[in-house]
Amino acid sequence: MVPMKIRLFAVLFLIIVIPSVPAAQAPDYSSSSSWAYFGENAERDADLFLICPTVDMGRAGNSNMSLDDEKTKASFVGALNMERGIYDDAARLYAPFYRQMAFPLYEGTEEAMQPYIAIAYEDIRSAFLYYMENINEGRPLILAGFSQGAQLAIMLLEEFFDEEEYSSRLVAAYCIGWRITEEDLAEYPHLRMAEGETDTGVIVSFNTESPDTQDSMIVPEGVRTIGINPLNWSTGPEIADKSLNQGACFTDYSGNIVREIKGLTGAYLDEERGTLKAPDVNPGDYYNKLFPDGVYHLMDYQFFYRNLQENVSARTAAWFDAMDADGIAV
Repeated sequence: MVPMKIRLFAVLFLIIVIPSVPAAQAPDYSSSSSWAYFGENAERDADLFLICPTVDMGRAGNSNMSLDDEKTKASFVGALNMERGIYDDAARLYAPFYRQMAFPLYEGTEEAMQPYIAIAYEDIRSAFLYYMENINEGRPLILAGFSQGAQLAIMLLEEFFDEEEYSSRLVAAYCIGWRITEEDLAEYPHLRMAEGETDTGVIVSFNTESPDTQDSMIVPEGVRTIGINPLNWSTGPEIADKSLNQGACFTDYSGNIVREIKGLTGAYLDEERGTLKAPDVNPGDYYNKLFPDGVYHLMDYQFFYRNLQENVSARTAAWFDAMDADGIAV
C-alpha cells in the first residue's frame, strides 16, 4: 500500500497549487467534449486509457495547455492518432483532453515543474476516476502514455494500483518514453516491471537512443532507468538483431502509416543507463529540433511499432487466459 502520508501530501499539494488556475478551466469529464476519444472501437473486449504526449510548445507563454485552444487540441488528437494504431486491435479507446504541461517547463528544474505537472495530473486523475467509476464496469484495462503521457500514467499507477480494485484489471501499462528508477520501485513497491512477453499487471517501458548517447532530458546522465527490449522482450543486455524488428512504422496525424521499414534496427539495453540502444540507424536521419542527435525519444513508438502492436494483443489474450468464465483469476 502507498503510505497515507504520501497520498495526503499529493492531495494537499494539489490544493495548494491549483487555486492559481481558474477553477472554470478544469474539465468536466461527464461531458463528451472533455474527451478526445470516448469509447472508440466499442466492439473490443478490453479498454484503453490513453494519455497524450506533450504537444503544447508554450509559444503563447503559457505553462499549461488551454482547453479553449482549438489549434493545439487538433495537434493533441493528431498525436493520439499517431499512437492509437498500436492498440486499436485490442481495446476500445478512452483519451481525455487535459491541461498538459507545456514543453519548455521540462527544461527547468523538477521543483519549478511541480505546480504545472500537478495541474496536468489533477485532470488525468479526475478523468481516470470518472472512467473507472462510470465506464469500466470491471473490464480489463490497458493504461498507456508516451512522454508526458507516460509520466502521468506512472503517477496514476503510484497512487491507485496498490488496490485490488485497480490492479486486478490491469493488462499492462505501456509507459514508454519516461524514466522509472529503482528508487521509484522502492518507494512504490506495488509497481512491477515487465520481465517477459506476456506477463500482465506490469509496466512496459523503454527509452530509445543511440549507442553513444549518455544524457537526455528524459534520462539525464547519472540516472539509470529500468526497461525492457521490445524486440526480444528481455530485460538483459543481449543484442536483439534487427531481423526481429517486425516493422518500424512512421505515422501521420491521421494515424496513417506513411512509411514502413521492416528490420530497421536491432536494439539492446544499456547496462549502465538502462536505456534502449538502437545501433543500426544514423542519428542524422532522425534529427528533430527538440532533442539532440541520438536521442530517439520521438521514435520510441515508431521504431518498434509492429512489435508493440503484436505485444498489446498478446498481453491482452494472456490476461483473458488467466481468468475463468466469471472474471476471477485462476
